[in-house]
Amino acid sequence: MLLNNQASAWRGLPRLALAAALIVAISACGKDEAAAPADAAAGGSPATAAAATEAAAEQAAAQADALAALSADELRERGRTAYAESRLYAPAGDNALEYYLALREKSPGDAAVASALTDLMPMLVIATEQARDREDFEESRRLAALVARADANHPALQRLQASIDSADAAAKARIEQQALSAEQEAERQRQLAAERERAQADQQRVAAEQLAEQQRTAERDAAARAEAERVAAEQRAAEERAAEQRRAQQQAAAAATPAAPAAPTLRPLSTPAPRYPAEALRAAQSGEVQVEFTVAPDGSVSDARVVRADPPRVFDREAVAAVRRWRFEPVAQPVTTRRTIAFNPGG
Repeated sequence: MLLNNQASAWRGLPRLALAAALIVAISACGKDEAAAPADAAAGGSPATAAAATEAAAEQAAAQADALAALSADELRERGRTAYAESRLYAPAGDNALEYYLALREKSPGDAAVASALTDLMPMLVIATEQARDREDFEESRRLAALVARADANHPALQRLQASIDSADAAAKARIEQQALSAEQEAERQRQLAAERERAQADQQRVAAEQLAEQQRTAERDAAARAEAERVAAEQRAAEERAAEQRRAQQQAAAAATPAAPAAPTLRPLSTPAPRYPAEALRAAQSGEVQVEFTVAPDGSVSDARVVRADPPRVFDREAVAAVRRWRFEPVAQPVTTRRTIAFNPGG
């Protein structure tokens, strides 16, 4: 559909623009052939100008049909070749941009095509402005039409079209004021064609170099990311191996260590309650004390000490004194344990 729209757009161009467009379309066949339509448009008879207009429209339609007839693989290969040969947007009908546009029509979801068109758009906008500035209005309109095909909502499109129309009108007014002859206008068109060829070659070469540098930079960045990911993966693998070795060593050590004998069960015989401190009782103060102590084989208590007290130093002395009076059933060996003693004035 895009290619058919392109052909329709060519058919709708003004007579003088189409005559000059024919110069662009067949400029590869030689400067003499390119000059003939310009002469007809500039000073030839109405019949000659009409013939040139019709020939330009037919040439544009033929180019659109030729692109539409190519397969997706053929369009992709020709687009790559044109890209590599710096034919980014010219000559008409044989450039990377038009091949990729036709390929997008056949394969709308092709990410590589979308990326290539995105890369080419800034160069295309600049080339359109440069063609306008050298008053090559037919070429600038062709390039602006490519901008519209690539992105109908491009922010620069309306500005480009308006500036081309304005500059074209100003150039035509100047030419009328200068009263150029048909021969002079034809010579001007020939000069425009020659300048177009030189400018396109230089511009596309520079643009291709910029794109190639961007691609090299992207490849270097991708390689650096891949190397960083590889190093990180190796580090993670080494850490996992080390952790596995530590787990194996811990398991081996646990298997080699004999199990500690179970602590004997302490059976209390006498555990008198501690005396309540008088000051704490008058203040209705409560608290608790955790005492660590050792039960001797004969069941007596020794080495009693405070581990934790809340509040501190209020119930400590009485708690330790009470624990020292405790007695347990005899045990086979000394046992160290802890008990928490609560102090409650209402208990």
